Amino acid sequence: MTAPIVQIEELGLTLSGSPILNGISLSVTAGEYVSIVGPNGAGKTSLIKCLAGIHTNWSGAIRINGKHFAEHSPKELAKIRSYVPQAEGRYFPLTVEEFTALGRYPHLSPFTTLSTADHQTIDSVLELAGLSSLRRRAMSTLSGGERQMAFIAAALVQESRILLLDEPATFLDYRHQADVSDLLTKTCRTNGITVIAVHHDINTALACSDRIHALKNGRLLFSGTPEETAGGNMLESIYETPFMRIPSPHSPLPFISPGGAP
Repeated sequence: MTAPIVQIEELGLTLSGSPILNGISLSVTAGEYVSIVGPNGAGKTSLIKCLAGIHTNWSGAIRINGKHFAEHSPKELAKIRSYVPQAEGRYFPLTVEEFTALGRYPHLSPFTTLSTADHQTIDSVLELAGLSSLRRRAMSTLSGGERQMAFIAAALVQESRILLLDEPATFLDYRHQADVSDLLTKTCRTNGITVIAVHHDINTALACSDRIHALKNGRLLFSGTPEETAGGNMLESIYETPFMRIPSPHSPLPFISPGGAP
């Protein structure tokens, strides 16, 4: 049996004296699209930040590609996993192409410049992300959706095997939500990249995912397929509110809407 590309065992995290994560254990298979869902304050962002190496004072064990976290050098980890934070209106005094190129840093030696192969990788990712026509634009001039696509492009240019994302489409309009969702799904299905994403929207998680993990109060309360997530009363238990399940003509999965029966 193939070892999981990510394995978390009894993960705990305390910040400023408050327990944030408690006893989280889960595994992710290479090439899976995994969504983390749950109410505000459930610990979703903290879990992603532990995997990204931003929170380092956790307890338990995290194995990446079969090795304990501490057994990887920072550069080795940068080649294995990349991270896209929440869209927060941040920008850098760089063009889209220059910003995307920053993702090549794990593959460069000190004082070396980008090679022809590096430029080809950047060109390919900009095309995939629909950013080729914006490559000379300053990051500060982009819309929120365009800027978020540039952050994802920089992560993809790293050519890592694991892509970590924290609510990648939050605050974006419907078109850019769809663009982000399509890009991530294509990246996972076509290129075999493992995607682990925090999703605020349940329907996005259902549409994209192979597996969904639900957190509440820092604990993992559910793991299952999209079909298992949509069925039963798991969502009501996690979010403490009723949901309607509306049949969709385009999908075997229902559309999930907060609220009681119509």
